[in-house]
Amino acid sequence: QVTLVETGGGLVQAGGSLRLSCTASGLTGSKYAMAWFRQAPGEERRIVAIISGSGEKTFYFDSVKGRFTITRDIGENANYLDMNSVKPEDTAVYYCAAGIGVLPLQAHAYAYWGQGTQVTVSS
Repeated sequence: QVTLVETGGGLVQAGGSLRLSCTASGLTGSKYAMAWFRQAPGEERRIVAIISGSGEKTFYFDSVKGRFTITRDIGENANYLDMNSVKPEDTAVYYCAAGIGVLPLQAHAYAYWGQGTQVTVSS
């Protein structure tokens, strides 16, 4: 059974920093791209960042480029999203996902999902 568990969400002031962690079990991490999606109330789920199975390639949604960094520890089967200079518009539920492919952009390419963690940025 595959499980993804996100931790690290919470309340942060605008301009501050937050680290989200995602720990996977039941899958061989290096075979899967790992991604973070987010969903704000009333909006669709959107890609935030992706890291390839090898950890060598990354992709970022335009609005988070230069502020967010995705990394992974293949040995620990974990990946991390470092969020810096956060803005109120970053407020959302953040989901970790695992999928086959180098850097799949679409949510349907991800077979496994975590339960989500709330990030709230106050102005």
